[in-house]
Formats: sequence, C-alpha cells, structure tokens
Amino acid sequence: MKASVVTVVGATGTMGANVAGIFASFGNAKVYCVARDIEKVKKTIPRIVKSVRADSISKNLIPADFSMLEKCVSDSDIVFESAAENIEVKKDVHSKIAKALQPHAVACTGTSGLSITTLAECYPENLRSHFFGVHMFNPPYNMPLCEFTPTKYSDRELAEELKAYLKNKLFRTVVEVKDSPAFLGNRIGFQFINEALQYAEKYKDNGGIDYIDALLGSFTGRAMAPLVTSDFVGLDVHKAIVDNLYENTNDYAHETFILPDFVQKLVEEKKLGRKSGMGLYQTIRYDNGLKRNTVLDLNTGFYRDVIPYVFPFASKMKKFIKEGDYAKAFERLVNNRSQEAEICLSFLLKYIVYSLYATEEVGYTIEAADDVMATGFNWCPPLAMYQALSTVADVPALIRERLPEICGKVDIDKLLAYMKPSKYDYRLYFKSGR
Repeated sequence: MKASVVTVVGATGTMGANVAGIFASFGNAKVYCVARDIEKVKKTIPRIVKSVRADSISKNLIPADFSMLEKCVSDSDIVFESAAENIEVKKDVHSKIAKALQPHAVACTGTSGLSITTLAECYPENLRSHFFGVHMFNPPYNMPLCEFTPTKYSDRELAEELKAYLKNKLFRTVVEVKDSPAFLGNRIGFQFINEALQYAEKYKDNGGIDYIDALLGSFTGRAMAPLVTSDFVGLDVHKAIVDNLYENTNDYAHETFILPDFVQKLVEEKKLGRKSGMGLYQTIRYDNGLKRNTVLDLNTGFYRDVIPYVFPFASKMKKFIKEGDYAKAFERLVNNRSQEAEICLSFLLKYIVYSLYATEEVGYTIEAADDVMATGFNWCPPLAMYQALSTVADVPALIRERLPEICGKVDIDKLLAYMKPSKYDYRLYFKSGR
C-alpha cells in the first residue's frame, strides 16, 4: 500500500497528535495535521515530535485547518479521523472528508468504540469499501496495539493491504475485531477498571480509591494500577466508553459498566484526571521541586495524602516476585483468606472469565484477548494469567469456588474448553513494586 501522504483530522488532541507522529516517523509520510485552529496546530507540532522522540520528523508535519481540509484530503493516500468521541461530530467530519477522498485512498476512524458501519455510511457507495476502523492505543509509541475493524462494505483485498501496512510499516500489533461497542481491548479493560471504581465506592470506609489501587497494582500483573489508568486516560473518556457499553451491550457483566456517581460528579466539575491536573488523584508540586501525591477521599470529598497501605499477603507476594519465586507468590494470593487477598484474587479470576467471554463475542481467535491486553494495556494477558495461577491451583475449580454468581450466568466449561498456552510470559508482567 502506498501511503506517502496522510491527513490526520483532530491532530491537536492527545491521540490525534500521537497518531500523526506514528505516520510521520514509522511511516515516513508527509502528514497534514488538521484542526480547527491552525495556530494551535503549530503549537502542537513540538508535542508530536516529542511523542515519537524523533526531531527529524518535524519537516513531515504540515499544519492545516478546516478551510484547507478538502485540499489535504484530495492529496492524501490515507485520511485518519481523530475527532471528539461523539458520533454526530464524527459523522460531520466524515461527510466533509467524503467530498474530497480520492478513489485510490483509504479513510479511517480512530474511534475507541463507536459504530464503524454508521460512519462508513457517511461515504458514497463507491467509497464505503475504503473505510475502516483503526483504533490505536495511548500512547501508540509505547502501546503498539491496533484494533482493526472492517465493515460489511469493506473491500477485503484492500483490508489486507491496510493491515499489512499497519503491521509492517507502522509496527502495530494488528488484531481484527468485530464492529461492536468499545471493540475488544476497552471492553475487557474498562470492565475491570469500572468495577474497580465501583469497589472503591463500596470500600470507601477502608480507603476507597487508593485502597483498591493498592490491591491491584504491579504485583498483580499490570504496569499501572487500574484507577491510576482511568485518571491517565481521562475520566471523560472513561465515562464515554462505559456509558456506550452500558447502553449498547447486555452481557452478564452489564451492571459493572454503571459509572459511579462520584466519577460523574468529577466529570461535571471538569476534574478529568491527569490532563486537567486533578481527578481521582492530584499531584501537588512545590516551588522547591518536591511533590505531594493526593487522592480524593470519597467520605469527605477532599483530597488527602495517598496512604502507603501494607497488606501482609501483598508484601509476601512482592517479596517472592522479587526473588523470582512466582509459584510462592501466587500460592500466597490463593491461600490467604483476608478480605484484601480475596478482593484481589476475585478481580484476577473475573478478568480471565470476562476476557474469554468478550473475545468469543467480539474477536475471531482466543489469542486476540492476549494481544489486546498485552499490547494495548500492558497487563498480564488473560491466557498468561490463567497459566500463572495454574502453577499453584486448579483454576476452573477456583473459579467455581470464588465466583459462584458468575458461574450461574456463564458456561465456564465451554469458555475454558478453548484455553491455550499463551505466547506471552506472565513473569514479565508481575513486578515487585506497588
């Protein structure tokens, strides 16, 4: 596939800027960076360059605004839309792109979960076959996952060419998924994260937000604790994803997609997380260079210092992980019956079950669940998590014992019948830090 010229619409947003950097660096393409305010685009160019750590790409980045969109699109081999995660906003943008898209070119949306088919229908019939969902993860320089979504209109030969370009030229881990709300990675990941938020509310007298994060940190197989992840992504983005899932899916975990009231309040107050300076957490920086990490106390509504929780089971796990004795670490988790250990283990077991369930609905192979979680979230993927726990326990029996309510709703035997060894090594994900 020839892709010497690319247009990215929405290039001043976090994902738009980062994706522009990927096309300009790995793809070595001339990239028209389009947004409503060209001056803002010019100020964003250094951030794009920094995102891929390649000063040389600055010459490939061309600032543009919407008055120049038609010219940019008509000159492009690929047009990538990264507008606000709102179906009406995206339809408006694609209707404009459709007027200038050339017959040889490809149009893509970077939506994290809206209908690809609906957006394809913004194009005339002869161009709908050239439209695809290309969902990259933030930050794409570090997270190579790309969920690829064709529609019923898509040209299969062109789809394979585009997948090859994404894989071989842009160095993406390409996972083809069905046109389903939030696709696969976010469906699995945000089910886990939103349920963790619900647990923060449930256990607010134990500490709430930082209490739950302390139970589900790097020693449980993830680079970033789940509620820190929500703050990193943006609480507004989190809300958009889980609201979409709650409204448009109806699986056994449906209730876990209900956004807690305290998060809704934060969104309304524009306390959106890292990008706004405060959200679930707030870092206070002092003139002398010191910083203070605080967290929202759900009982008082005020920010307080993050508590350095000490849970005996977790301390033992970290010690054994540091020594490289993973079996002893997992044995400590499985056999400790404290409230904290049971919460932790239940989340890991639910993660395995929901990953397999969602992949059956949205993916095409069982390995898809592993690819999306390893390369999109940097979490120990579910098949590898199953292997990790299998070193010390009969995981199917453990699931039946610890998750009786879920077992009453899901055919566990059917889900686990397709279990395969993971190509990912679980030891790379379990860290001895917090």
